[in-house]
Amino acid sequence: MADDMQNEQRGNGARVAIIGGGYTGLVAALRLTEAGYHVTVFEAGAELGGLAGGFEIEGAPLERAYHHIFRTDTAIIDLVHELGLSEKLRWHRGGQSLYFDGTLHPFSGALDLLRFGPLALHDRIRAGVVALYLQWTRRWHRFEAVTALQWMRKAAGANVTRVIWEPLLRGKFHRHHASVSMAWLWARVHTRANSKAPGEMHERLGYFDGGFAVLTDALEQRLRDAGADIRTDARIVALSADESGTRIVLDRSEEHFAVCVATIPSGVFGRLCAQSDLPAPYRERLASIQYLGARIVVFSSGQRLGRTYWTNVNDASMPFLVFIAHTELVGTARYAGHHIYYLATYLPADDEQFTCDADQLEDSWFDALATMIPEFDRGAIREKHHFRFSNAQHVVDTSYRSRIPERATPLPHVFLSNFSQIYPEDRGTNFAVREGERIARSAIDHLAAQRGPRPQ
Repeated sequence: MADDMQNEQRGNGARVAIIGGGYTGLVAALRLTEAGYHVTVFEAGAELGGLAGGFEIEGAPLERAYHHIFRTDTAIIDLVHELGLSEKLRWHRGGQSLYFDGTLHPFSGALDLLRFGPLALHDRIRAGVVALYLQWTRRWHRFEAVTALQWMRKAAGANVTRVIWEPLLRGKFHRHHASVSMAWLWARVHTRANSKAPGEMHERLGYFDGGFAVLTDALEQRLRDAGADIRTDARIVALSADESGTRIVLDRSEEHFAVCVATIPSGVFGRLCAQSDLPAPYRERLASIQYLGARIVVFSSGQRLGRTYWTNVNDASMPFLVFIAHTELVGTARYAGHHIYYLATYLPADDEQFTCDADQLEDSWFDALATMIPEFDRGAIREKHHFRFSNAQHVVDTSYRSRIPERATPLPHVFLSNFSQIYPEDRGTNFAVREGERIARSAIDHLAAQRGPRPQ
């Protein structure tokens, strides 16, 4: 009771709205609730978790988009400990391969690179030296103004770029691949290369017993126990604000809050505020963030297709970017002995693969998988699940930093936090948690400043 009274005094009972029930929104909601504010979370979908939201396959929970945790993901690991979930987070040996020119090549470390046949020996050595440089250097600002392709062609050479880096950039960014900043690629290589714990010879990746639903459910329960109001299937149609507070308009009602924290894509935020008095330069900044969508097929099978968790598909003739054997990381026991696989790629919203129906996509992707892995038997598939995400990856070009929207928006009492503000790192659950902590602190400081000093 004393803690409740102290929180109420600190928070002064102000109402705070969180738009978006992904990890950024849930963590921000948790910190604001702990500070004594009355928090309402609005999630447009049927469930919480954002891209880590789940479904069931073979009777077990699984994420719609593939997820794991690196050793360097300290923000989410700290949250796991705080929520008492440490025993649920298991560390599994990862493994990676690369499909190029009709062949699957092991690609998990330095020895695999030295054995990588598609490159001459001097190119393999050069590729390894460049990877070590990117692993150890922290001076990433020097990479901002140059594209990843330009830098890699100069540093690693034309052959290394053609075989390794250009196919990955094309798969990740589609028609935008040639404009992607080297700062983005540095962050990907640097984070991954430093993810091994001291003394570990092999990379280990974290995954929860019970999937990421374990973390999502724990956050939801902690919030509900603290009195937060969590609403799913809550479609917000407009957001406005003035000096007195913020107004959220839903399909059939409207509500007023002291502060609103929006954890939604920049373009979506701009559309919600279409009737608000946002300055034109800020609207242009929001609209300038380009997003790619994603198509993902998840299926279970009685077949074990290889022994590698993660396969990058460096072949322009293939319609997907990655093939992920989820059960090669975590085992088959939780899925009644069956194997679980992901096929996925990033696409513009107007691309035929993004707009086509499930049957068309399956025909194309499963035929391609049979080319890559000839023993693949489509008849052995037990379950199939299709997912389509409209704003899955933002395009980080050489002028990107100048266009990142600030967290404090021009609308009074309204804050914005989404993965387009994560820079130079890429989006992911760890950074979603980190940004939730940061935006909560911004909102708490703002609310405290609005109350002014306490009377003596």
